[in-house]
Amino acid sequence: VQLQASGGGLVQAGGSLRLSCAASVSIFSIDDMGWFRQAPGKQRELVAVISSAGSMNLARSVKDRFIISRDSTKNTVYLQMNSLKPEDTAVYYCRARWSTTGLSWGQGTLVTVSS
Repeated sequence: VQLQASGGGLVQAGGSLRLSCAASVSIFSIDDMGWFRQAPGKQRELVAVISSAGSMNLARSVKDRFIISRDSTKNTVYLQMNSLKPEDTAVYYCRARWSTTGLSWGQGTLVTVSS
C-alpha cells in the first residue's frame, strides 16, 4: 500500500487546513488509516485514526478541533484541522495498517501554525 499525503502549509493561529492521504488500494482493504504527527524534539504521536468500519479515535488534544473522514470513491482519508494552535506545528504523517503485519507510512507533510 502506497500513501500520498498532501495539504500541509503555513497558517495563522485560529485558521484551518485540510490534509489528504490517498491510498493506492481500496481503503476498505485497509484495517485502519490515520494521522500521526511529530514536532521537533518530540516523539511521534497519534492524532486521529479511522477504521474500515468507520470508527474513529482522536487524540484528546485535538478532539474538539479536528475531524477525520474518508471518501471511499477516492480511497482517501482527510484530516480537517480547525482552530489551529501553534502547538499543532509538526510534520504530519499518514499511516495505514492491514492484515496482521501490514504497515505503511506516507511521506510527511509539514504544518506550521504561527502565533
